[in-house]
Amino acid sequence: MKLRTSYVAILAAATSLVAGAAQAECERGTLDAMYCDADGDLIADIPTDASKQMDPSTLVFAYTPVEDPAVYKEAWADFLSYLEEKTGKKVVFFPVQSNAAQIEAMRSGRLHIAGFNTGSNPLAVNCAGFRPFTIMAGADGSFGYEMEILTYPGSGIEAVEDIKGKQLAFTSPTSNSGFKAPSAILKADYDMIPERDFEPVYSGKHDNSILGVANKDYQAASIANSVLARMISRDVVKEDQLVSLYKSQTFPTTGYGVAYNLTPELQANIQDAFFSFNWEGSSLEEEFGKNGEAQFIPITYQEHWDVIRKIDSANDVSYACK
Repeated sequence: MKLRTSYVAILAAATSLVAGAAQAECERGTLDAMYCDADGDLIADIPTDASKQMDPSTLVFAYTPVEDPAVYKEAWADFLSYLEEKTGKKVVFFPVQSNAAQIEAMRSGRLHIAGFNTGSNPLAVNCAGFRPFTIMAGADGSFGYEMEILTYPGSGIEAVEDIKGKQLAFTSPTSNSGFKAPSAILKADYDMIPERDFEPVYSGKHDNSILGVANKDYQAASIANSVLARMISRDVVKEDQLVSLYKSQTFPTTGYGVAYNLTPELQANIQDAFFSFNWEGSSLEEEFGKNGEAQFIPITYQEHWDVIRKIDSANDVSYACK
């Protein structure tokens, strides 16, 4: 397969493009001062100085924060074993508790491979040197999810406008479907702003928001329906506990990638593992197949996260690192 055989050549070429760039004086766009972007693809270049490249004996992998990390540690088990075979290194699963903690772990060099959720991808790219290259997709190559605003039967909320004067649960400020997309849509389409028109609360995770609505702890919540589909398939919640008030356009799902300063050869081997992994009968298929995913496909941050950056711009989101 061409995708599998060209990674080293592509990464080596990308590295050579920035050979003359000094770290202190280089093109970087919105990237933090730690990184360079001489090739203009909006992600951090691999350091040209070999002494600044990492080749750790143990690789740390983290999936986006979820309600029950143990479920996803098991779901990723077969893939991580395959990743060990492809890289010749030990791989450990790191359960993260928040988007901020995940970003900080990669920025500090403690996290090497990760899946960052849709909304936190830009911050991870700009502040942690994250280089996303793939997302999950269906067998036909289709991918994505929608943001939905949910309530429960009998809540007294029949339409989005009815949220005025009531409560709406978000997940966290870095989440696309859990905060940024609904904030932009509510402001643009309904002239509704948090604090002024409704009470915003934060659940921390999509799972929490969905369970909160199903158990009537929250009157309404904005969530990613890919998470909802998996929770329904596991009988964590039932469809008749929830009512959908709004569904958005389709957004890219969790983006998977690596820390910018892993060696080009290691980055190539990691990419090869993602694209050559056989889903059939695997623990990944058992969990994510419930939502229709069946493979990893190539993406670029520059193209596939364009709509997310536009939503961030509408919300005046800054990618400055704190």
